[in-house]
Amino acid sequence: MVDHVLALAATWTDWDGTTARVDDRVYTPHKAIRRVADHLIDHLAELEARLAGETPQPDHWHASTVTTEADLAPFTRQDLDEARSRLTRLARIWANRLDALTDDQLDHSPGEGWSFRELARHLDESTYYADAVGETFYVDAVGELR
Repeated sequence: MVDHVLALAATWTDWDGTTARVDDRVYTPHKAIRRVADHLIDHLAELEARLAGETPQPDHWHASTVTTEADLAPFTRQDLDEARSRLTRLARIWANRLDALTDDQLDHSPGEGWSFRELARHLDESTYYADAVGETFYVDAVGELR
């Protein structure tokens, strides 16, 4: 999922500021990265709380219902570098945590909610945010489509 998101994000450094409207929401490169990271964090917090025998804290994200001023900012090569660092580290944390669990823990997870295996599969749906933005193409100075 993260590889797919980052492959799309690599095309966003020349984003022209046109927002994508999908379903009843607005998406931008920054918003897509924010939502993917928030989704990974939210469900990781849920998994860790359930493993510790706690009730997961409810999230208070505004999620994709809100488009912030920061979401509308240009998406630069530095933003792409930051997204790569953030999302690949979060993916590695998830992989390490899941690898440490037994098949029984993955399939018969403590607490209320999806099994941890189902939760991990659910994260694949985070591609939705990046897919909403899609690939950004532009015409360069010599008129070639990039």
